[in-house]
Amino acid sequence: MRGVLNGLVAETARTTIVDLEAGLEHLSRGTARHVDTLLIVGEPYFKSLETASRSFALARDLGIERIGMVANKVRTPRDEAAVREFADRHGLVVEGVVPFDDAVQAADEHGAALIDYRPAAPSVAAIRRLADGVLAAGR
Repeated sequence: MRGVLNGLVAETARTTIVDLEAGLEHLSRGTARHVDTLLIVGEPYFKSLETASRSFALARDLGIERIGMVANKVRTPRDEAAVREFADRHGLVVEGVVPFDDAVQAADEHGAALIDYRPAAPSVAAIRRLADGVLAAGR
């Protein structure tokens, strides 16, 4: 992955978005060398937020300039509040909130991309707003 990203940086100044597997391995192996913005996805559960905490700490240690959070699988206002409280405690901005959406599992069961399977799904709209905001900000 590091080689692919290094090649992309050398070839273009465009925005490159990479969806990495959850966990710290990609950060600790230097994959984030050319990263200027990192969005860490957190679900409103203790284990997920604990992993996010370790990811944020490592990202800061690596000198990543902008670190944000995406609240994922949010079912209730209480879920969103839990992620926002976590982000506030760590000095992070919640860049977007993606609701829990049964369409995600349905698309997976059909072997289809969610955006193709159900383009009007609430989670697709939330992700589109998130992407538009990040790209508009020049991040």
